[in-house]
Amino acid sequence: MSRNADDRTVGEMFAELSRETRTLIQQEVQLAKTELSENAAKMAKGAAMIVGGGLIAYGGLLAVIAAIVLVLIVFGLPPWVGALLGGLVAAAIGYLLIRAGLAALKPQELLPRKTIETLKEDAQWLKAQAR
Repeated sequence: MSRNADDRTVGEMFAELSRETRTLIQQEVQLAKTELSENAAKMAKGAAMIVGGGLIAYGGLLAVIAAIVLVLIVFGLPPWVGALLGGLVAAAIGYLLIRAGLAALKPQELLPRKTIETLKEDAQWLKAQAR
C-alpha cells in the first residue's frame, strides 16, 4: 500500500529532507572536485606551454642579443656599451613576457563557478523545502 506524500509525518518529511540534502551535498562535492580537476589540468597545460616556449625563445633571444651587440660594435661603440644595450633590451622583453604570463594565470579562473552557482540554487531549494 503506497502512502500519499501528504500522509507523511513531520519526522518522515525531515528524514527525507535530510537524505536529499546529504545526497545533494555529496553531488556538489563531486562537482567541485571535477571542476577543480579540469581547471588544474588547463593550468598545467598552459604552464607547460609557457615553459617550453620560454626555453625555445630563450635560445633565439640569446642569438638576437649577440647579433645586436655585434652590430653595435661594428657601428663603433665600445664592446661593453654594446653588451649593456643588448642586455637592457633583453631585460625589457623579459619583463614584458613575465607580465603577460602572470596575467594569463589569473586566480579568478580557478574558481569552480558551476559549483558556486549550483550551491546558491541548492540553498534556495533548501529554504523552500524548510517552509
